[in-house]
Amino acid sequence: MPALNRRRFLTISAAAGAVGAGAFAGRALQAAPLYRWDGVALGAGASITLAHPDAERIIGRALAEIARLEAVFSLYRMDSALTVLNANGSLANPPFELLECLALCGTIHSASGGLFDPTVQPLWRLYAESFAKGAAPLPEAVAAARARVGWGDVRIGADRIAFARPGMGLTLNGVAQGFIADRVAALLTAEGLTDVLVDAGEMRALGGHPDGGAWPVALDVEGTILPDAVSLREMALASSAPRGTTFDDAGLQGHILNPATGAPSDLPWRLVSVTAPSAALADALSSAFCLMPREAIVATLSAFPSARLVYLG
Repeated sequence: MPALNRRRFLTISAAAGAVGAGAFAGRALQAAPLYRWDGVALGAGASITLAHPDAERIIGRALAEIARLEAVFSLYRMDSALTVLNANGSLANPPFELLECLALCGTIHSASGGLFDPTVQPLWRLYAESFAKGAAPLPEAVAAARARVGWGDVRIGADRIAFARPGMGLTLNGVAQGFIADRVAALLTAEGLTDVLVDAGEMRALGGHPDGGAWPVALDVEGTILPDAVSLREMALASSAPRGTTFDDAGLQGHILNPATGAPSDLPWRLVSVTAPSAALADALSSAFCLMPREAIVATLSAFPSARLVYLG
C-alpha cells in the first residue's frame, strides 16, 4: 500500500498530569510510581499508563494481546484475518473478535444511514494508489470502485465471512483501534487493575487517575491544544479528523470517504470527538460523524444514550 501523508497533527493527547513514567513517584498517595509504555498499535501511536509494582509484567501481557489482535485486524500484515478475507473474498472459521467487531459495524452502519461502511476499502485503495502516482482518481475509476462497495453484500456467519461480489474489501480503521483499546482494558480488568489509561489510537480509562480524580485528556485540533481537557473515568474517548490523514501532499484530500459519493468528506469538521463506555463504539461513531452535518449527528446520538459528542469543530 502506498505511503500516505498521515496524521499531520495529534488528535488527542494525555494532559500533562497523566504522562511521564515516575512523575508521581514521590507522592505518598501512590503505592507505586506512575509507569507509561509508549509504542505503536495498528500503525498509530499507543500508550498504557498505570501505577503498579509489577507494571512491566502487566504491560507485557497487554502487548501480547495487542499483537494477537493485530493478527486479526491489520491491513498491513499479509497473514492477518482481515488481509486474508480481502485477498480471497472469504474467510472460514473467522476469529470471534472479527465477528464481534463486524456486528458493531452493522449497528453503526444502520444508525448512520449507511455512511459508516467498512466496505469502502476499494475506494480507499484507489485514492491511495492514484495519489501515489501524482493525480486524483478519474471519475470513471471512482464509479467502478463504488460498484464494489456495499455493506449489504457482506455475508457474515459464525463459520464463514464472504463477499457477495468480487473485488470487495473491508477496512476496519474506523473502529479497530477502539476495539483493541477495549480488549486491552478487559485484560487489565481481569488482572484486577483499576486506574489505568489505555491509548491504542483511541482511549479507554479504567477508573481514574492513580493520583486522584479523572484522567485529563487534552484535545489537539490541528496543532492547537484546547484549554478544557476531557475528564475520563470509566469511559472511552475517540477522535476522528477528516484530514488527519490525507492522500495528497497538499493535505486537502482526507482519508474518510463517503460511500454514497465516493469522495472524501466535504464537511468543515477538523476534529470530531466522542465519549462512550466502549472505545469501539466511540471510535465508530466519531468516524461516521465526520460525514454528517450537526443535525444528523444529534439525531444519530439519540440511538446511543451512553455516548456523548464532546467536540465538533
